[in-house]
Amino acid sequence: MLAIRLLAEPTRLDVLALPIRPTDRADPPAELVPVAADLPDGVADELAALVPAARLTGDPGQTWTQVRPGRVPARLLPLGIGAGDEAAWRAAGAALAGVAAREDHVTLPLPAGAPPAVARGLVEGLLLASYRFRLGADGNAPALAAVDLLVEDPAVYADAVAVARTTAAMTRLARDLVNMPASVKNPGWFAGQVADAAAGVPDLNLRVREPRDLAAEGFGGIVAVGSGSANGPRLVELDWRPAGARMHVVLVGKGITFDTGGISIKPVSGMKLMRKDMGGAAAVVAATLGAATMRLPVRVTTLAPLAENMVSGASFRPGDVVRHYGGTTSETTNSDAEGRLVLADALTYAVRELSPDLLVDLATLTGANAVALGKRTAALYSENDRLAADLLAAVDAAGEAAWRMPLPADYVDYLRSELADLYSAPAQGAGSVVAALYLREFTGELRDRWVHVDMSAPSWSEDDDAELTKGATGWGVRSLLRWLGTLG
Repeated sequence: MLAIRLLAEPTRLDVLALPIRPTDRADPPAELVPVAADLPDGVADELAALVPAARLTGDPGQTWTQVRPGRVPARLLPLGIGAGDEAAWRAAGAALAGVAAREDHVTLPLPAGAPPAVARGLVEGLLLASYRFRLGADGNAPALAAVDLLVEDPAVYADAVAVARTTAAMTRLARDLVNMPASVKNPGWFAGQVADAAAGVPDLNLRVREPRDLAAEGFGGIVAVGSGSANGPRLVELDWRPAGARMHVVLVGKGITFDTGGISIKPVSGMKLMRKDMGGAAAVVAATLGAATMRLPVRVTTLAPLAENMVSGASFRPGDVVRHYGGTTSETTNSDAEGRLVLADALTYAVRELSPDLLVDLATLTGANAVALGKRTAALYSENDRLAADLLAAVDAAGEAAWRMPLPADYVDYLRSELADLYSAPAQGAGSVVAALYLREFTGELRDRWVHVDMSAPSWSEDDDAELTKGATGWGVRSLLRWLGTLG
């Protein structure tokens, strides 16, 4: 991962990035932000002349490369920071990772007196935008290895940079898990990755239920969905339990390591990226590891029900009735609505056995998420106004996006089955909403302290976009860590 150093004095000035911001005048449209460092002679004047010539506006993430042969610095990189808030600096960091990708080192002085949030946003943008995933050699990998941030007092920014580094590292871990091809990634492999990441972390405990454990303990939804695969299902339970924690949060994440749709098989176009169907599990696991790394004073238990939804003679069938953990039954007329079946087991287990204060699940659950909200915004459901508002505020602060959706009472009729307690996949429409209503049936006494996030659409990016890189986004890790950080 890209090295970030906080320095009071520069050690190299071969490539110098300087923040610029918009003015309220047409001439000049942008100006250099006063920084916490002495600039080389002539640089400020040169930048002032460059701004109108290059039509620079100082908008967040706007960049330019000015080559200066034979001089120091050899390259000057004006960097737009807009209003100068954390979000703008995150965009600036992402842009700097792109424009300086072929450099090996950049020095960037921060504005004099800048709050620590500026450093947090900048570092997150740098580290997330410089992410790449490739199993083979990558001849186009960025050369940028280090960025030095010049500040008046490095100690003021140390904690913010450490938090940003951990947040980015955990987001990158979630991206790695989601990007990994299903030829490698199966439930056992995923559980092994969690075990490796959790090993040796104080106050972090891991339990992995194997297929025989799941069957013996009555996790019927997980067993049913995993029944068609040669790679058996798992249930990962990762528990961060710091001494003195007064709040207990359970996070649940859908972990379908590959989804063919089962007997209700998907078309090829809908199946080829289904290695991403465990994005929720990746996010909650990574967030819990991040909470442990940052020693957040809140207990966090993550449940990741893991299965491959495959086609074979042992696959569960449309029309089967599944008995979930706790005894509730579901008529499953569509085997491609499998995620809610594994989540139902995990939610019931959380309520009955873990007794948390708050319950949150993340899932790449429905294509209807993208139909309703597009490719960048998750759908959030909750009956608790305060809890929903707090999570949405954390999502916004983290630079992700979610929108609260309704839970209409009249749609509950769609869940009624003549064979079982519930009908898991109604076909009347409002797919994301009805899936949330189904999951709500398994929240018991936590119903008014539960949030469901359908993050199927924003879990994947079709191209590079600011701090996102093509492929898995790690959606939810940043938001959960922001939110968990407010609960101590």
